[in-house]
Amino acid sequence: MNKICSAQEAVSIVKDGDVVSSVGVIGWFTPDDVLKALGERFEQTAAPRDLTFYFPCGTGDSVEIRGMDHVAREGMMKRVVSGSYINPTNPKTGARPELMRLIQNNLVEAYSWPIGASMHWLREVARRSPGYLTRIGLGTYIDPEQSGGKMTTLAKEELVKRVEFAGEEMLFYPTWKLDVAILRATTSDDLGNLSFEEDPMTSSTLALAMAVKASGGKVIAQVKRIVPRGSRKAITVTVPAALVDKIVVAPDQMMVTEVPFDATFLGVEQKPLDQFKKLPMTPGKIIARRASREVRQHELTIFGFGASSDVPLVMSEEGLLTDDNIDDYWFTTEHGSFGGVVMNGWQFSCNANPRAVIDGVSQFDLIDGGLCEFAALAFAQFDASGTVNVSRFGKANPGAGGFIDIAQNAKRLIFTGTFTTGGLDLTYSEDHGLSIKREGKVKKFVQQAEHVTYRLQDGTGRGQQALLITERAVFSVSPEGLVLEEIAPGIDLEKDILGQMEFAPVKIREPLVIMDAELFRDIPRG
Repeated sequence: MNKICSAQEAVSIVKDGDVVSSVGVIGWFTPDDVLKALGERFEQTAAPRDLTFYFPCGTGDSVEIRGMDHVAREGMMKRVVSGSYINPTNPKTGARPELMRLIQNNLVEAYSWPIGASMHWLREVARRSPGYLTRIGLGTYIDPEQSGGKMTTLAKEELVKRVEFAGEEMLFYPTWKLDVAILRATTSDDLGNLSFEEDPMTSSTLALAMAVKASGGKVIAQVKRIVPRGSRKAITVTVPAALVDKIVVAPDQMMVTEVPFDATFLGVEQKPLDQFKKLPMTPGKIIARRASREVRQHELTIFGFGASSDVPLVMSEEGLLTDDNIDDYWFTTEHGSFGGVVMNGWQFSCNANPRAVIDGVSQFDLIDGGLCEFAALAFAQFDASGTVNVSRFGKANPGAGGFIDIAQNAKRLIFTGTFTTGGLDLTYSEDHGLSIKREGKVKKFVQQAEHVTYRLQDGTGRGQQALLITERAVFSVSPEGLVLEEIAPGIDLEKDILGQMEFAPVKIREPLVIMDAELFRDIPRG
């Protein structure tokens, strides 16, 4: 049987009402040609209709690698369940992704699951178990006592249940079948054996293929090239041909947004640290500089998206991370890349100069087991009850990604972000310190967060240590609430700190520490 076919022929197997799943992590690893062909089939024929889409992670950047935006079409997408949603504005048009339009206008049943659950749930589908049982996420937005992960009012079905098991409250994700999987790899032979020589992650690929085949479904794989059978070592083949039904060749598939191919992400070439880009002087860089002072050697450290992902690049720029000591810093992200330098922006998720890579499902075993002792994450809102929100705020609906799993299981946490947002403009001078030229329109320290991504007070009750780091102040988190520890030189406590918060810290440290002036200068500390 010849499995090699066009993308159009491959997607012809999708029927009305099917559940379609796809790999992809932002611009990384996205089977864009196949998703595009599926969207175009609907555009041309009005079929297939009423599909459910399952994305373990946000798939595509919604700009040049459109990913799940290809299939975000009214009539085609009935329901979507995703571990995260891509929410950038297009730099050319200023428009939000089409999937965000469907969600914001309540035109689709949308659910947001933590990525740990979206990965681990696949195992339960693959072995035909009743569902996935976990403590992670209790009391957060995924808990049915909050919203059960629903992102639109059209989403009425309870996909997550709160149950008692062995005398303990837990969350239970019942399994349901998956009809079609869309995978991506570097290489296949004509049989469908998949290997990943030029992809620096495998994410949920194997778990997704197994879950779909256990459901009686079909698996499509997009690859860069076909090689003769028997031409690779069997140990390099991650997905066996028995799990693959269709093969689509896409020789021009991108490694990631703006990067056709870069061997430094595979670890086979090493990029000297002095060749990494230097970050412009922004509030985010100030925050990353201060956060870098909390990083320790020989402590497995996991970085999230946003200002926190700038920390390794800032450390490299300022001589704290060097070619000589880089292996003493154990850096990772939620997608399984270990060692080297965590990247930011569109390249976030994989590390440059990595030493090892594991699959995404195993990575969340590691995270949920508490092996990432230190975590640096972003925050969009922090409220008076100790709730951190990154999953839904204003017009943004990004979901939690790996945030809940990471935050709940780390021993030390830092949350990074500007004090306000929406037009914030700062200046710094040696004479006057940090000055707020224009305050952000949106306050981030709010009386009540719009969404509950993590309840930090629950963690401090378990002995978790946490800091909130902004460009003008640093807070520690006690079981009673926020303690103001540090303030930037030149900042007025009443006007610039307390006046921009909807609630007061429970304590202001005496004496209040003045943040190091070198954090604000547009020169490397080194």
